[in-house]
Amino acid sequence: MAIEDQENTIREIKPKNRRIMAAGGPEEEDNRWPPWLKPLLKEHFFAHCKFHVDSHKSECNMYCLDCTNGPICSLCLVHHKDHRTIQIRRSSYHDVIRVNEIQKYLDISGVQTYVINSAKVVFLNERPQPRPGKGVTNTCKVCYRSLVDDSFSFCSLGCKIAGSSRRMDSGSSTGIGRSISNVQSFRPSTPPLTSSSHCRIAKRRKGIPHRSPMR
Repeated sequence: MAIEDQENTIREIKPKNRRIMAAGGPEEEDNRWPPWLKPLLKEHFFAHCKFHVDSHKSECNMYCLDCTNGPICSLCLVHHKDHRTIQIRRSSYHDVIRVNEIQKYLDISGVQTYVINSAKVVFLNERPQPRPGKGVTNTCKVCYRSLVDDSFSFCSLGCKIAGSSRRMDSGSSTGIGRSISNVQSFRPSTPPLTSSSHCRIAKRRKGIPHRSPMR
């Protein structure tokens, strides 16, 4: 009987040890963020709703935080009456969300805010920047984009996710590289330049002017 009791005690201790070993791992890091945040940052907004194609209000610029099953249009909201929904807006082809909407559900401290159309907004994903501006003293910790205010550390919600990870906090070059790749895995909100755009640009070039022949 004593041997059986000892074996049962060992069996009970093993799961506890596994939980201790997992502390600080990827699962705990993922739990730092609400489950809807990463799916939100990967979505493509402003396409026409496939269920309300004939309506002029079929632009998918809404998102349900409870369903997380893709962008929805304003007409779809009737099916999400008791759910938490937010509206995505655009600024120069980039997806933004108003601060007074997102801060109800998410801690956005450290993310640069901007005033667009008299409302404070934050960007969902990083925005490519060739080089920082002259005299810039503060940049995003992840993508190094110039920040307007020194009190902020990140240019977007996506950068905050990567910059707040334990790998980034460690300060190692490997950790920084992985964090940047995590941000780049989110959908870039700038549309790519198409071949038709190149054609339009090329047609704008004028030929060399010539004088009319003298008579």
